[in-house]
Amino acid sequence: MRFYVRKRRTTPAVIIVALIDVLIVLVIFLLVTTTFKQQPALRLTLPESSQAKKAGANDKDTLEVSIGKDGLLRFGQNADVVTVEQLTGKLRDAVAQHPDVTLAINADENAPWGKVVKVRDAATDAKIKSLIAYTKDTAKP
Repeated sequence: MRFYVRKRRTTPAVIIVALIDVLIVLVIFLLVTTTFKQQPALRLTLPESSQAKKAGANDKDTLEVSIGKDGLLRFGQNADVVTVEQLTGKLRDAVAQHPDVTLAINADENAPWGKVVKVRDAATDAKIKSLIAYTKDTAKP
């Protein structure tokens, strides 16, 4: 009788280094393909206008005032909440530094109209000559 000696099988080894390499490639792929979109601090529904113009590249001396549907005034890129009196003071300071500054009103469609008029009055008091109102294009049929 012949007895066969079974050879012992070695336990399969998992190569961790290769798995880590694949994982790093996947993470890099996800980082490269993901777009990071800047979300505005204040969501506004702009009114539609058929006469809307595109913002130009020469809008570097533009101050921005946002009016939400709650009626709060927010000034500048940081969207600091201000009152009408504070806004008038900040606009006067900006005109003192740059006399040809432009004021852009970014008002929600449902913002109180009285707040828009007060912002316009504050701009007139600060002697701002140019005023812009942001709108969106009308939907194409």
